[in-house]
Amino acid sequence: MSDVDQSQLFEFLCRMGDNTLVLGHRVSEWCGHAPVLEEDIALANTALDLIGQTQMWLGLAGEVEDKSRSADDLAMLRDVWDFRNVLLVEQPNGDFGQTMMRQFLFDAWHLAMLKALTGSCDDRIAAIAAKSVKEVQYHVERSGDTVVGLGDGTSESHRRMQKALDLLWPYVGEMFVADAVDEAMAKAGVAPDPATLRDAFDARVEAVLTDATLTIPDGGFAHKGGKTGFQHSEHLGHLLTQMQWLQRAYPGATW
Repeated sequence: MSDVDQSQLFEFLCRMGDNTLVLGHRVSEWCGHAPVLEEDIALANTALDLIGQTQMWLGLAGEVEDKSRSADDLAMLRDVWDFRNVLLVEQPNGDFGQTMMRQFLFDAWHLAMLKALTGSCDDRIAAIAAKSVKEVQYHVERSGDTVVGLGDGTSESHRRMQKALDLLWPYVGEMFVADAVDEAMAKAGVAPDPATLRDAFDARVEAVLTDATLTIPDGGFAHKGGKTGFQHSEHLGHLLTQMQWLQRAYPGATW
């Protein structure tokens, strides 16, 4: 681990933590608004799982950075251009079907990534992945089952799920495109090359979408820029305004 560039390791950890933080907040927006009570509870639990994972990823990022910033500092005091999450997770909830399609597409990638990270040469990362993978295994099973139920449900639920897939599919590619940070992590044995996760992702997603009677859109276009911080959608700024307002309004407040 002494050969790993600590600034690049920090970037990688922020990517993992920002993905779960932003998606966790998005899912939490359903609290009290889900279609039925059981879904309200399930979505709240998913959000809590993701926020718990965020605490571990960003906590480790703060240690690696060594600038006395805690997980809370990294979550609540960074501006939008400092976030490193993929664009998929910051997309609006839309209707329930769109939320579950976004969840499934992320879960399928997330599980593949975490399974690979359990073999990381960094014992701290391997431990976080081993703990998180148990939760995400449930997430992907639940979101996949829901996608099937809605896709192969009524004509209206099928229409909405296909619309959600068409909308969100162009955001999938970013999760598998490597840059200098990914290459450095793969070379050091810290994390996998993102491209190596694509086969497992495609196998799971194609099986579920086939059962859901949904059609994967043609074309290989992929929106990019989120995980490098180069370009986020306008939605992330609005999300952070809501998520960070208390700490921004009352700096250093504790309870």
